[in-house]
Amino acid sequence: MGEWKEYKIKNLGLVVTGKTPSSKFPEEFGFDMPFITPSDYKYYGKWAEYSDRGLSKNGVKKLQNKILPIGSVLVTCIGSDMGKVVLNKVPVITNQQINSIIPNQNLVTTDFLYYKIIDCYETLRMYGQAGSAVPIVNKGDFEEIILEVPEDIEEQKSIASILSSLDDKIDLLHRRNKTLEALAETLFRQWFVEEVEEGWEMKALENLIIFDPREKVSSNIEYTFFDMKCLSDSSMTISEGIKRTVNSGSAFRNGDTLLAKITPCLENGKTGYVMNLKDDELARGSTEFIVMRAKEGVSPYFVYCLSRYSDFRNTAIMSMTGTSGRQRVQTAMLKDYEIKYSKAIMDRFHSACYLHFEKIKQNQIQIRTLTRLRDTLLPKLMSGEVRIQLPLPPSLTKEGEIRLKEK
Repeated sequence: MGEWKEYKIKNLGLVVTGKTPSSKFPEEFGFDMPFITPSDYKYYGKWAEYSDRGLSKNGVKKLQNKILPIGSVLVTCIGSDMGKVVLNKVPVITNQQINSIIPNQNLVTTDFLYYKIIDCYETLRMYGQAGSAVPIVNKGDFEEIILEVPEDIEEQKSIASILSSLDDKIDLLHRRNKTLEALAETLFRQWFVEEVEEGWEMKALENLIIFDPREKVSSNIEYTFFDMKCLSDSSMTISEGIKRTVNSGSAFRNGDTLLAKITPCLENGKTGYVMNLKDDELARGSTEFIVMRAKEGVSPYFVYCLSRYSDFRNTAIMSMTGTSGRQRVQTAMLKDYEIKYSKAIMDRFHSACYLHFEKIKQNQIQIRTLTRLRDTLLPKLMSGEVRIQLPLPPSLTKEGEIRLKEK
């Protein structure tokens, strides 16, 4: 085990702050290179390879000194998105709200620097809040942040490989869940939207779904509480809640679907399927959730897939009323929404989706376990509190064992 040395970020690599082309030149936007902004980070795990907007060849040429090679470390440095970190799988350009580091590979590996910056989240927040109503870390301050790094490159690789192996497994499980979700949503569209058979009837959702079901709650009991940040924009996964007493808000159980009812959360796709509570546990959540519970004879999987169905979501969005920025869905209009229904097809759909949702549930349990392990190890490994005994075993994920030693 080698020594660790302190470096300023500017000494570990080239820092590049992005830039946005002027709106006066729309021809500079296009599809030739991803143009990453903080809002794109909702799509990413560890890696970024696409974005909502892109640049044309003209835009790339004008900003060629802002191009980030593969394996740069992209760090959001403003507002509520402060401190989010990704690596790019393809060359990209970012906007000015992102400071990026092109690592000097003689001093620091890409993966180690990635995890080191993640571990600096609180430091970034501290820099960003100094003397500003909106947290922001400018390039000058960012470059001066001091990081402690092992001088031995092999030790850096070994530390990062442990964390990477966990992140790779987490990413694989997320991708498997996305595939399983897509299979269920495809069946929903085929059986309840596209096919027309005898025995179908049109039913309003108030006959199939209980909206915001009544539950007996207490302000003196601690419930597991989920806020809006716990909902995903693109999947049913709901991140872990916290135990707290609750004076108001939604109430729900396993099998319920949560739908954001306020702008822009609804438009962004925030929706979740509750499946990891304890048996018979009642949880609480944001007042901005619509809770959708399947009535008897209706599959809860049908309710979730409906919540992701584009026509239903568009109906919800079109129903929104209120002042700009605080518009909310009119639940009464959702109750009137009609969809094709067949008891026989509903039963078939539930049976077909049961194994998909059970597998998703088991994968989510694994994801939470691996995430806790990674989050526990990361600060200990990045500070040197826990050191690696080299050489590592040939496999970290199969027969090999991770050998760690307290400093």
